[in-house]
Amino acid sequence: MARPRTFDEARALEAAMHAFWVNGYEATSTQDLCDATGLGRSSIYNTFSSKHDLFKRALAHYIDTMTGTQVRILEDVSRPAVDRLRGLFDVIVEGEVAGRRGGRSMGCLTVNATVELGSRDPEAAKMLERDLRRRLASLRVVIETGQRAGELTSTRDPESLARFVNAVIGGMRVSGQGGADRATLESIAATAMDALTH
Repeated sequence: MARPRTFDEARALEAAMHAFWVNGYEATSTQDLCDATGLGRSSIYNTFSSKHDLFKRALAHYIDTMTGTQVRILEDVSRPAVDRLRGLFDVIVEGEVAGRRGGRSMGCLTVNATVELGSRDPEAAKMLERDLRRRLASLRVVIETGQRAGELTSTRDPESLARFVNAVIGGMRVSGQGGADRATLESIAATAMDALTH
């Protein structure tokens, strides 16, 4: 009979996710993962098979958590489209400000992983592409809704505007990593909203 695990796998996964988020995939050593999770090497490999498998699970957890939050905001049909987009930008700003260390934020694990692994890790690239499609689809729908209601006055097509908003958010994440403060991030968000509504 298999010996029961004596640790919380979900908590270990969350800790590993933070280690990858802060350090990146390549720079996170097995020892870093042991230190973050409180597990020994054998427990990590018995549970997660490999560093790459643990990274994929950590990335999936991050996507479920972060993208899930963003999509819920965008799909809240009780709010006008323009409020949903403002709410999305507010969540991004709060996330960047709350996660600061030494005056810099941790940014976004999906942005970091796209830059680090997108062109050389086919499995991670597929996960990131699925996540991007989901976020763009939600943005496109809320933008179409806002244009029909006259809240969003940009005449550009919803797909282009969805990609624009997604790029602005990615830029805000990178700016946060570079040390941009709340006022700077809020200004970027306000400028994006002006582009959509004026």
